[in-house]
Amino acid sequence: MSDLVELVHDYLAIWNETDPTARRALVDALWTEDCTYVDPMAEAHGRDQVDAVIGAVQAQFPGLVFTLGEGVDSHHEQARFTWELGPEGGEALVVGFDVAVFEGGRLRSVHGFLDKVPTA
Repeated sequence: MSDLVELVHDYLAIWNETDPTARRALVDALWTEDCTYVDPMAEAHGRDQVDAVIGAVQAQFPGLVFTLGEGVDSHHEQARFTWELGPEGGEALVVGFDVAVFEGGRLRSVHGFLDKVPTA
């Protein structure tokens, strides 16, 4: 169980890595080659597209950071967790819920849901 919690922390760290080269290295290390990421705003297949989605989110919300919400519930190489996006130490502007499926210690897929989004 603790390994999956650590992998979720690694996953969120990727969303906070603003150096494109370092971020891509983290994506390559954590995600499987045939990975998928789907949320209401984006769909990505493969590491190139996952990296591009993360970069686009960072461009849309510059200076904001992702933090883990209530904790991680995990079993059988899958985990569900909430996350928040906002200024460091401040109120979250965006709140989401993800279900991550792992394979051999790497991310195979993430299914994301948005619970709170900015209206303007």
